[in-house]
Amino acid sequence: MRAAPLLIADSDRAQLEKWVRSTTTKAGLVQRARIVLLAADGVAHAEIARRFSISRQTVINWRARYEQFGVDGLFDEERSGRPRTLDRENLISVTLTPPPAKYGVTHWSSRLLADHLKIGHATVARVWREHGVQPWRSETFKFSTDPELVAKVTDIVGLYLEPPENAIVLCVDEKSQIQALDRTAPTLPMQIGIPERQTHDYVRNGTTTLFAALEVATGKVTGICKPRHRHQEFLVFLKHVARAYPDQELHLVMDNYATHKKQEVRDWLADNPRITVHFTPTSASWMNLVEVWFGIIERQAIHRGTFRNVRDLTAKIRAFINGWNPRAQPFVWTKTAEQILKKANRPTTSNADH
Repeated sequence: MRAAPLLIADSDRAQLEKWVRSTTTKAGLVQRARIVLLAADGVAHAEIARRFSISRQTVINWRARYEQFGVDGLFDEERSGRPRTLDRENLISVTLTPPPAKYGVTHWSSRLLADHLKIGHATVARVWREHGVQPWRSETFKFSTDPELVAKVTDIVGLYLEPPENAIVLCVDEKSQIQALDRTAPTLPMQIGIPERQTHDYVRNGTTTLFAALEVATGKVTGICKPRHRHQEFLVFLKHVARAYPDQELHLVMDNYATHKKQEVRDWLADNPRITVHFTPTSASWMNLVEVWFGIIERQAIHRGTFRNVRDLTAKIRAFINGWNPRAQPFVWTKTAEQILKKANRPTTSNADH
């Protein structure tokens, strides 16, 4: 026997329809509101149950709850028993502590910690997300122990932010052991919806070293490739740079690599007083702006390239430099020496005198 349509007040219908339209109302409450509205429209209990993939008895129960309590009866009832509590401080404290040796792991996973604390792994993941804790991540760091750290940082940052008048500032370094890699099968070109594809295996066809000087004011690069990475090749590159800037005073920023400090190199620099060298602090080659450019050429020209021999590789490097210089823009240094040194002066975490 089909039940009579459910009688509801106009104010209740307006409230129920508001819940149905809302995007923030809980899904359970929205479903109950739809059940009551359909029942008020005379839709059979069985049909309502079919539409929501629920039992007919569930439809009857919510209809009865509305008839007895009105719209308030559609809310979830308070459950008996003590509400569950989560000790967030303990969860974070355990997360920051290495796992016990019995687990044989270096860091917690959400499921391992959940099993350890007897809670749900989704709860662990949610608390980690809220507190910005990421046990699976690891980064490296290194403090400079250079006794002239303050002087060198101040000197190099001064070159970047206030370069000397009528002088050229060049960041000089080398990218060594660049491999000429050839894939074992031709690269498949990019298509709509499909990225470029390469075989994972490759053939090594030799290496080259790229010596480069980045002009800080313009971003232009002077570079040459050499088969080896010794002071002889570095000295040849310095002479190449001197010819590229024949009349200007030059300030060269470079790191403390032994090749840069060979006696032959120092003697040549002494014979060319218009060239002044500024060394970065030890463990601070990141202060050399040419490192930024090395990252760009690696990503844009080398990493995905295929090279049958070193000649192909060096030709590609020269082509990139020739294409880079007409559109070059300077890299803007923003940190002051004070900001860098403030970050470098961290509390001692261990005694490294061993």
